Amino acid sequence: MTGTMWELDDATGAIRVEDVYDTDVDDLWQACTDPERAARWIAQLAGDFRPGGMLRATFTSTWTGSMRIDVCEAPHHLVLTQEPGTDEETVIEAWLSAEGERSRLVVEERGLGVGVLHFHAAGWQVHLEDLRRALESGATAHPTGWSSSQPAPAWKERWQALLPDYEAVRVG
Repeated sequence: MTGTMWELDDATGAIRVEDVYDTDVDDLWQACTDPERAARWIAQLAGDFRPGGMLRATFTSTWTGSMRIDVCEAPHHLVLTQEPGTDEETVIEAWLSAEGERSRLVVEERGLGVGVLHFHAAGWQVHLEDLRRALESGATAHPTGWSSSQPAPAWKERWQALLPDYEAVRVG
């Protein structure tokens, strides 16, 4: 898995993580956009599932908030704005592409505070690792049984283990 971080300006930055999965692009798209499948690895979602629609999300990391679907071009491109119109607004963009019988997922989040990029990069890496486990196991629920009130213990432990590596990266 690859994770990178960079500054957009003096105050904000972006992160990018990507990985390749042993599934076709249509299955990967479904894992990312179907609410039942998304709940197995990243978030509980509810709302209006169409471009321009608003979603309410609770991530395994416990982030809870609103998201707007800006672009939904199955099975290759998804853009979501978290907390649109607020000081906390960020944009999450995902690209999915076929690589033979496998598929690549690239996730970028932009508009994050420069001082917290490492937290988000480590978090997205854990989410993509959870996606791998969900795809490999065919899980029908998140393997650690997380709830919306606290992160799954395994998620938090892995995130904490990755933080020193991401903190050591110079963001320029």
